[in-house]
Amino acid sequence: MTCSPQVERAARAPAPTASLWDGVLRRLGHELSPFALEAWIGPLSLESADGGLRLLCPSAFHCERVRERYLARIVEHVAQEGGRAVAVTLAVRAATRVHGAGDGDAAARSDADPAARPRVFPVRSEGARRDLAPSAAARQAPARPRFGDFAAGASNALALEAARALAHGRQLAVSPLYVVASVGLGKTHLASAVVAEVSERGERAVYASGEQFTNELLASIRAQRTAEFKRRYRECDVLVLEDVHFLRGKQSTQLELLHTLEHLARSGARVMLTAERLPREIPDLDPRLASRLASGLVAEIEAPDLELRRQIVRAKVGGAEIPLPPDCLERIVHAIPGSVRDLEAAIVQLVASASLLKRSIDLALVEAALRKVLPRSGGAQLDPERIAALVAAHFGTPTDTLASRSRRREVLVPRQIAMYLCSRYTDASLQRIGEAFRRNHPSVAHAVRAVERALAARAPVASRVAPLLAELDALSGGRKGPQRKR
Repeated sequence: MTCSPQVERAARAPAPTASLWDGVLRRLGHELSPFALEAWIGPLSLESADGGLRLLCPSAFHCERVRERYLARIVEHVAQEGGRAVAVTLAVRAATRVHGAGDGDAAARSDADPAARPRVFPVRSEGARRDLAPSAAARQAPARPRFGDFAAGASNALALEAARALAHGRQLAVSPLYVVASVGLGKTHLASAVVAEVSERGERAVYASGEQFTNELLASIRAQRTAEFKRRYRECDVLVLEDVHFLRGKQSTQLELLHTLEHLARSGARVMLTAERLPREIPDLDPRLASRLASGLVAEIEAPDLELRRQIVRAKVGGAEIPLPPDCLERIVHAIPGSVRDLEAAIVQLVASASLLKRSIDLALVEAALRKVLPRSGGAQLDPERIAALVAAHFGTPTDTLASRSRRREVLVPRQIAMYLCSRYTDASLQRIGEAFRRNHPSVAHAVRAVERALAARAPVASRVAPLLAELDALSGGRKGPQRKR
């Protein structure tokens, strides 16, 4: 996908030079923290664009962050260095200069404008098309997320290994690979890593989103150029299509995708798809397409457990070389249990604040950073299923095990704790809680009383409950469910 260009001034000037960009970097170096400069400005690549300046970002998220926070400063410094206003645009860097349409107007131009087409890798190297050399920091930055940058744990191990296998052409039975996860858990990271690996192997990959696929199909129909559209998506070694859930209710697009997947299967091409729901849980999805999507390997990425969250925080803060006290680490990983993206956002906020204020990280700074990231609406709405998933991740057991008939202690204790937490943090009735765990009303009441007694007696199980209480307090904003008579 391509980040919508942000053009501050339309005036055309002589093509900027690398020395101009170096001057801009020097100016920014006086204003930004070393962390911000390295994390957000360093990865930008420079090229000329019709007398203007075109900055290429390693990802859409990076592109949007630069646009929101730093583009105005960049435009100002470019004008100061060059002596006149220069048009500045942002785009997502790819292995070629062929980008996918993102907005509707870009999609309408997809057949006439090669810049609106899906990213295709590789056709020719990006360096061969640049008129300007990037800065040293930009040359050292990775073009896009890679497998080595992906924080691996029990919650995402299957998806990670399957994506690696698909990228390297191993175990073709995994194709199509269907990766399902909630927002911010790493679907796009894996998709980008697959494209990067395939590109380096000299194979041809096409990357697009469900929205882009739909827009381009409609544009090709209007322009009577469907044959070109089909060649674009079917003549490749690897197709990576994200956000398949966007296709709900779009019958003609679903049919075209079904035919495309069948064609790619016959030709031996590999396919990776991502979505926020399992194929058969996507509303208004053609059963034939749902069957095709699930015909390979379905890999689900679950919310990261405590240890994986610790690993992510250590890696992010370690790269900034700023000490993070243990109590601050624990506060962060318990406050943000669900989304890796939110966790990374908190780290960016924390490290940038520490660097700009020239102070060490402490709990006060952590709390200030968390307030910028956590919801302010009094906390998230919790339900028994979400709490069950959180408890299962905490104890390192599959979620469905909590609803099994097993009476083994390693299953029984987490199940009782989950029921107690559901009673404490949701408005669900005991009957509703029982349904989530395939238990009856008396069983839930017994579990709640058992955990309450253990907490009151400071039994060993209390130490297992305490982190979950902190985690749910952060999620719910301290909101508790109603007091019940049992």
